[in-house]
Amino acid sequence: MDKKITFKYVLAIIIAVIFTWSIHEFAHWLTSELLGYKASMSINGTSLVNGQNPTDWHTLFISASGPIVTFLQGFIVFIILKTQNWNKYLYAFLFTAFYMRLLAGLMNFINPNDEGRISAFLGIGFFTLPILVSSLLFFMIYKISKKYSLNWRFQLGTYLIVMFASSFLILYDQFLGIRIV
Repeated sequence: MDKKITFKYVLAIIIAVIFTWSIHEFAHWLTSELLGYKASMSINGTSLVNGQNPTDWHTLFISASGPIVTFLQGFIVFIILKTQNWNKYLYAFLFTAFYMRLLAGLMNFINPNDEGRISAFLGIGFFTLPILVSSLLFFMIYKISKKYSLNWRFQLGTYLIVMFASSFLILYDQFLGIRIV
């Protein structure tokens, strides 16, 4: 069973990071558009065109769409890895989903993020949903790690590559702000 961090695995992680961020933001953008709002999307953000004021419920749906898609990505990969053979390239997509939602939860300390906004709207505490979503995704990683006896070096290497690729993507978007849609 291949658990080595190779150049091919690093590329798979980079693809997983770009895919995860893109599909997450696309879900926000698509939900906004389907609800009748004009929105723009970059690789790490979606925003409504100025002058639009969505209802609280629309804001809730727009905020929820990205994390739902990211969670589903993680869950689908978890089910595949749980029922099929080991595939480290698929594992990159599960780990990236976890990392993204954990990072978003931590960012709530600075600026309200998807699950944080939803938690606040529902009146269940600002960090309730971020902790719940991150914990569920971590549980999936834990179960797969146990099933395939993933060692700490593989996990640490995966974490560092996901962190580096995500940081690069976020900073790239922050400084260049290239609009995709």
